[in-house]
Amino acid sequence: MRRSNLPAEPNRFVGRAAEQAELARLLERSRLVTVVGVGGVGKTRLALRAASGAQKRYGDEVRLAELAPLRDPDLVEHALVEALGLTDHTLRGPREVLVEHLAERRLLLVLDGFEHLVESCAPLVRELLAHAPGLTVLAVGRRPLRVAGEAVFRLAPMDEADAVALLAERAAEAGAPVVPVDDFPVPDSVRRSAREAAVPGAVHGSTHASVPGSPASGAVRELCRRLDGIPLALELAAGRLPLLSVEQMLCRLDDRFRLLTDGALGALPRHQTLRTAIGWSHELCTPEERLLWARLSVFPGPFDLEAVEYVCGGPELPPDRILDLLGGLLAQSLVAREDTPAGPGYRILDTVAAYGAEWLAALGDTERLRRRHRDWYMGLATWCELEWFSPRQAEVAARTDAALPNLRAALDLCLELPEDAHLAQHLAGTLWFAWVGCGRLSEGRHWLERALALESGHEEARLKALWVLGYVTILQGDGTAAVAALHECRERARASRNALAEAYATHRMGCLALLSDDMPRAEELIGRALDSYRELGELNSNVLMGQVELAMARAFGGDLEGAVAICREVREVCEERGERWTRAYALYVLAFSAWTRGAYGEARELLAECVTINHAFRDQVGLVLAIELLALVTVSEGDAVEAAVLQGATVPVWDTVGIQLFGSASFDGPRALCEQHAGAALGAEAYDSAFREGRALSLDAAVERALAHRRGPAVGGPAGTAGRSAPRPFRTARAAAVPGTRKPAGSPTGKGGEAAG
Repeated sequence: MRRSNLPAEPNRFVGRAAEQAELARLLERSRLVTVVGVGGVGKTRLALRAASGAQKRYGDEVRLAELAPLRDPDLVEHALVEALGLTDHTLRGPREVLVEHLAERRLLLVLDGFEHLVESCAPLVRELLAHAPGLTVLAVGRRPLRVAGEAVFRLAPMDEADAVALLAERAAEAGAPVVPVDDFPVPDSVRRSAREAAVPGAVHGSTHASVPGSPASGAVRELCRRLDGIPLALELAAGRLPLLSVEQMLCRLDDRFRLLTDGALGALPRHQTLRTAIGWSHELCTPEERLLWARLSVFPGPFDLEAVEYVCGGPELPPDRILDLLGGLLAQSLVAREDTPAGPGYRILDTVAAYGAEWLAALGDTERLRRRHRDWYMGLATWCELEWFSPRQAEVAARTDAALPNLRAALDLCLELPEDAHLAQHLAGTLWFAWVGCGRLSEGRHWLERALALESGHEEARLKALWVLGYVTILQGDGTAAVAALHECRERARASRNALAEAYATHRMGCLALLSDDMPRAEELIGRALDSYRELGELNSNVLMGQVELAMARAFGGDLEGAVAICREVREVCEERGERWTRAYALYVLAFSAWTRGAYGEARELLAECVTINHAFRDQVGLVLAIELLALVTVSEGDAVEAAVLQGATVPVWDTVGIQLFGSASFDGPRALCEQHAGAALGAEAYDSAFREGRALSLDAAVERALAHRRGPAVGGPAGTAGRSAPRPFRTARAAAVPGTRKPAGSPTGKGGEAAG
């Protein structure tokens, strides 16, 4: 987990030196600082600047939680868990997870855009601050949280010098003619930018150098004054300077102000000034740009070009025009570019989006656009589910992560409309890979239970949501809820003759038996499900995971040879298909086999790949199992100290997985053996010291330690363990015929039925 998730600054930060210094002082004195101010005044940019400057003080542990896209107050805690990069497989609620994680950490948490969720945010912040003495919260919104101890920093618009500097800088970036700034105390870099951006022979604007008190510099000062020094308004104006001179812009603004004040004297309220500036930018857009602006308002989070072309395109906005129109909005600072791990994306500023939403409502087109938005992200979820069983798994994980605010909005809309309950069930079920494979069990359960609380009348959608809920609750350790969901799924599947849904329910019941140490039942149920998958032509990550689970049941039952045969077959299919997530679990079983043969180098190599894959997908279950087995390999190589360190490093990960679930006698074998041999080699005091060292490691540091450890014996290893096999935690026996061990046939599409789910 990266210790900071602050975004890179999109361009140079201009001005606000006094405000930066004062905000830094407040962060040193108070554990809760809230930056408040009108829309567009630069609250978020200043807060992120201050947070970036404070990174060294917090050991680089600074995290940003963007709350503006949320509409459901119940998702605030999930959003913070996501922002902190936490994965939790237990039954604990997200609030409990947050409290425990932050209790002993020194961390700066930035909460941006909380004002519409203040009733949920305030009690949460109060509780986190009470239980985490090393936590500091920097909140950003239009009103205070009103929590005891809160220091409120009211951000005013820019003073004249900063406003002029910002206008000049952004105009230069836009390629405008020189903005005369000679008689203002602005930085030399701004002057250089302005000079370098001069456009000889430009039709609009002045390119001559001004002198103190010249009419040109006076016009710049007047423009900044009329825009009240509001940064967003200034940036919108700067985006128009390539087309209009400062004097022309002033005339247009004067016309708008006179309309709003009915010709009366006196200043407009600042919020009205910003609205006027945005409205004026709206007027200067072409009709097509205005329509695109309005339609973009349905995106609560980052979006890519393909999404815009589908959601916003139509007869009035042909898809082949979208790119140019989006570029126009980008050039006018109405849309910002935002690069994500999934590739380049865009985001419409909240204030700008709110204005566009009003126009969309006036057009009577809001509901249609929200449905198009939902349809696109349902399609994206379906594509991601299919491509999860492909070489694009990592891309799928990144795209899902980037699309999460939009996927939440799609789920919200499905749940709002009774006639769309089946779509809510379908979408929540389709995203099983995001809940299970990418470490979002708690949020997945939230959506699945809400969707299943509705009667949809669409049996197939309900059945899928039921078995996915069963899968999620098994991994959370909630056997009661899992049995209820899977029993309902199986009975309804039989009644409706849905053999595939019945197979999934049977498979997950077998998984529950495996994690409950009932190996005969696990073999019987999983084997029966695998036979059904093969008969139905189902082949995907879930099917392959079923084979690995069958292999584990065999290994735990003493048939290690049979388990290895299955996992070699799974590895072969994974290599053919480019599948990595299930591959990691197959490699785990093969690594254990290598350890039993004394092939420690081979075992370490296999486990290194396991650790790398599981960490990339945030799969804490696979990760902790792999590190524990790696610790056993390490003590067998003769390095008891490093083995104890690795064992200690697994404790915080186990806390997120749930000892009650995965502390079974079967899964606990490698850990218990390692502890026995490392403790005997080191003695209690030395073992505890190394164990505490590992326990203090962050997740990233633990992974780095696991991957970097050298091979071979080291001083302090248990006598007689290096070079030969240590005692085996699993019994071994001759292979027995078990149903479902053959490689499953591919479906006609090559993707598997039920779209990889």
